[in-house]
Amino acid sequence: MKLSDNAANFFNTVANGRQLRFFRSDLAALFERELFVTRIRVINGPNLNLLGQREPEQYGQRSLEDIMQELGQFAVTCDVELEHMQTNSEGEMVDAIQRMGADGIDYIILNPAAYTHTSVAIRDALLAVEIPFVEVHLSAVSSREPFRQTTYFSDIAIGVVSGFRGESYLLALQAILNRIEP
Repeated sequence: MKLSDNAANFFNTVANGRQLRFFRSDLAALFERELFVTRIRVINGPNLNLLGQREPEQYGQRSLEDIMQELGQFAVTCDVELEHMQTNSEGEMVDAIQRMGADGIDYIILNPAAYTHTSVAIRDALLAVEIPFVEVHLSAVSSREPFRQTTYFSDIAIGVVSGFRGESYLLALQAILNRIEP
């Protein structure tokens, strides 16, 4: 039931106290659901917009849009709010993380991509906002080139999921859901 539906019910049932109480409990349930929903944001770093065409043997055939759509569908079934973004800009990632701190986001799923190995700025932003996050990688970074085996985030993440291609995001979301108390 939408808030506008409840407002219409209110004006149509002022004379009937029982229905008015129903309106109040309906409205309270609506607000309670909005107040207690877990809010998760997915941040995708540089070149992930090229998934499906960039090194498919390493990252898989699926596009980022397809992966995020599947993740979003799973989030809906789990009753969590999920939004995602992708940027090739380190500064935009930092700005987004800072906004998430101000917006009261509960968890972040982070695929910093190439910034995994270089970005102190993103690391500092994550430390500043103190939002628990799961670091995600499509490829198994521990079995890649030596420079890709360095991560600036794994020691401050609540967990790392690596090597499962697009399913890495689903596993990260499942890990977050396991942390949420019913």
